[in-house]
Amino acid sequence: MTWPGLRCLLLVALVIAGAADVRSADQANESASPQRALRLDASGLTPPASDAPWQNATLPGATAPQGPTWFRIDFKRESASPRPWAVYLPYLYGGGQVWLNGQQVASVPESTDQLRVRWERPHLLPLPDNLLRDGDNELMVRAVPALGEHSLRFPRVDIGPLVTLSEANDRRQFWVRTAPQLTVLACLIVSAFVLFIWWRRPGEVLYGLFGLATALWGIRTLTFVIEVVPVERWQLWRLVYLAATGGFVVVMALFATRFAGLRHRWLERVLAAYWLVGPVWLLLAGSAGEPLVNRVWSGGLIPIGIGIIAVSFWVVWRERTWASAVMPTVLTLATLAGVHDYLITWDAALIDRVLPGWAGHRLFLLHHAANLLLLTMGVLLSLRFTRALTSLEQLNESLESRVADRERSLSANYLRLAALERQNAAAEERQLIMREIHDGLGSKLFTSLSRVERGDMSHLQIEESLRACIADMRLALDALAPEDHDLRTALGDFLFRWQGELEAAGVRAAWTIDMPDEAPGVPPHTTLQILRIAQEALTNIVKHARARQVELRLQQAGGLLRLEIQDDGLGAGLAPGTQGRGIANMRARAEKLGGTLELRQDAHGTCVVLSAPIPQTR
Repeated sequence: MTWPGLRCLLLVALVIAGAADVRSADQANESASPQRALRLDASGLTPPASDAPWQNATLPGATAPQGPTWFRIDFKRESASPRPWAVYLPYLYGGGQVWLNGQQVASVPESTDQLRVRWERPHLLPLPDNLLRDGDNELMVRAVPALGEHSLRFPRVDIGPLVTLSEANDRRQFWVRTAPQLTVLACLIVSAFVLFIWWRRPGEVLYGLFGLATALWGIRTLTFVIEVVPVERWQLWRLVYLAATGGFVVVMALFATRFAGLRHRWLERVLAAYWLVGPVWLLLAGSAGEPLVNRVWSGGLIPIGIGIIAVSFWVVWRERTWASAVMPTVLTLATLAGVHDYLITWDAALIDRVLPGWAGHRLFLLHHAANLLLLTMGVLLSLRFTRALTSLEQLNESLESRVADRERSLSANYLRLAALERQNAAAEERQLIMREIHDGLGSKLFTSLSRVERGDMSHLQIEESLRACIADMRLALDALAPEDHDLRTALGDFLFRWQGELEAAGVRAAWTIDMPDEAPGVPPHTTLQILRIAQEALTNIVKHARARQVELRLQQAGGLLRLEIQDDGLGAGLAPGTQGRGIANMRARAEKLGGTLELRQDAHGTCVVLSAPIPQTR
């Protein structure tokens, strides 16, 4: 990493951290921040004597973790202050004690045989006013190295009014405690949501990697939330922390390569193997080997981060879009933050050469940079998801348009087919009627002509034959005349003609037509058969029944037509065995219609009943 890059990183760190622990001039006037102290390695729970071999020390500082160390800090209070005073320790990872002028005033729990502690939180410890003296005061702090630390870190100590130091304490409390707690909660919720999506759609590997990275980062951040761990679980806890740290970096590398459209199985296997090396190494080395594992194995994650950046910039060069440039930018910040944290832990002197005093604050930036990185990944995946939805909507619109075109085409084809069917139906009807005319009217004319040519017909017979032919012709015309195939119209015309003939024969006629207005049309051939049956029945009444009254009723019920012709004539004259061809013809025509013809005769007259289904018109 170059010096300009490191300077840039530290500038960003100042912005992110809110310039924590930077005090105003007024605060500096009221508070004391000694930069020098005396230190003595001593494990006793009471401060060493003043004549003990104390050594000079610079604050903040770091020493080899030989064991508990006492720090002796002298400060002055110029005059009695109405406000309570306190001592502010930005960190005291292993716990310890605070003594003021020979009296213990506070303690931070240390590790015991049952518990292991690592305090990430700052400590703001009130100083009893009765122990403070105007002028010189002596503050003694016992500091214990945290388990797994390669050195004992002791911060710069601020002593002053409680209200003034509270501001710095609250700022640091937010960044090192509250922010990680929020991060853990957000990561667990987001990872559960995204992993559920990936579970439902396994093909969306990027969502799975993003969910896994979020979950690992949430687990890793727990180390800033959980500060006290039972001894028997300490090793497992550190293994989880190490696995989550390495897993997050490796999964990020997989995400970057998959996002770039690259996939090399050998590379993925190498990254997965490196991921496992750290936890396995720590498992074999134990807690004593943790500093070495952290220094070597964690340092090996930095080249992986640089590789991720290289892949991301390659994507930028390939796609050349603003969206593609966001990812490498944030990855660069995250990698620089990781390098910063690594140097803070293992080579703070390098940081201090760039920005003197900064390393002593021990503000780790990777937490915030990783949050920004995960947020960026989430935004990019969201944009990718919305683009997919937009494409899907466009595809649906295209499909709907094509389906609508196809429906219109099918509808047009259906209309053409229906027209052809109607034409065929009309042609069939014409064929049936033509055959009817040929077999009926044509045959009758031919027979009459033959008899006339042979001189076998009288004038009266010729006249009667011609009338019958004209009646047949009119019947055919009645059946064909209604354009809407309305049986009522055809029957009305038929009955109008018959009204005069019945009256001339002394027969009173009554007609009843009971058909709904919305009744479907009846094909001409069916109408013709019904009219012929009615014609035959009325002819029998006029010629043979000697009736004085006839009643015709036409009803439609559902899909059936019912035609009744009732007279009060000599029904006995048409008893079975005495019926002419007219009755047989009527039965034959009823059968053609798929119906039946019923003939009821008694002393009160004759009733002809036709029941036939109504065929569908086309």
